[in-house]
Amino acid sequence: MDIATDTLRSISATATREGAGVTVFRTIGTPRLRELDPFLLLDHIDSDDPDHYVAGFTSHPHRGFVTLTYILDGIMTHKDSLGNSGDLGPGSVQWMKAASGIIHSEMPKQKDGLLRGFQLWINLPAARKMDRPEYQEYAATAFPVVRTTAYIVKVLVGSFDNVIAPIKDDVTSTSLYDVQIRPGARFHVTAPAGHNQFIYVFEGGGKLLGHDMASRSLFIPEITGSAGNSAEFIAGEHGARFLMANAKPISETIVRQGPFVMNTRAEIEQAAHDYQTNQLVRDKALLHRNK
Repeated sequence: MDIATDTLRSISATATREGAGVTVFRTIGTPRLRELDPFLLLDHIDSDDPDHYVAGFTSHPHRGFVTLTYILDGIMTHKDSLGNSGDLGPGSVQWMKAASGIIHSEMPKQKDGLLRGFQLWINLPAARKMDRPEYQEYAATAFPVVRTTAYIVKVLVGSFDNVIAPIKDDVTSTSLYDVQIRPGARFHVTAPAGHNQFIYVFEGGGKLLGHDMASRSLFIPEITGSAGNSAEFIAGEHGARFLMANAKPISETIVRQGPFVMNTRAEIEQAAHDYQTNQLVRDKALLHRNK
């Protein structure tokens, strides 16, 4: 193993009101961590109190990036201005490449019970920000799972141990996994050299690089070496479950304002103008759905 440094940065989630009044736990996209190129935002919904989520995310626009929505428990209904709609149930994922422009809503289908899930925003490079929008949506059974005596890895985007996720990403080079580790077991956290990486713990905890890793916290292993990034996670007595992601940085100037992420202030002003004059949605979205 070729390791040059082995530090760990941690960000505790901040409870934030979003949408029409939904409580989310945010790590990326806060004053402590504005972005982790190309990751722009990470929100975690986790509540069995309908007052925290029933208002949902009413109709709103996006331009310039990808949103990935992963539902763990509960059902979220989505609709957009082009007539696309569907239900995201437990274990399902939607990859929405907003690109040139989408106006959509995401509303809980349930009135009570547990709602858990994530939304991750991933930046697009300047040359692809005005691409035609695209949806990819898959049910839980579409995603491959790698099982050992120590861990279970659900491959959401990218590949792991020679299995490949159904979501196709030819732009951002993102890999995303849902990792569950049994109590006291070990798991090697890895990423290609030059990629930014994060781990978001949402059940249990453990240790990585000698640091305690608690739930509702995001960790950024800063491990560099020509062979890539690698470190050992040791789960605690209750085991651990976390999202693990990595991607190659885009390394471009970012200008963001609410639901728009572009490269210049003029592009942001154009996006706002397009939305106000009903010109944001330029192309009908491509839809790839596998139930």
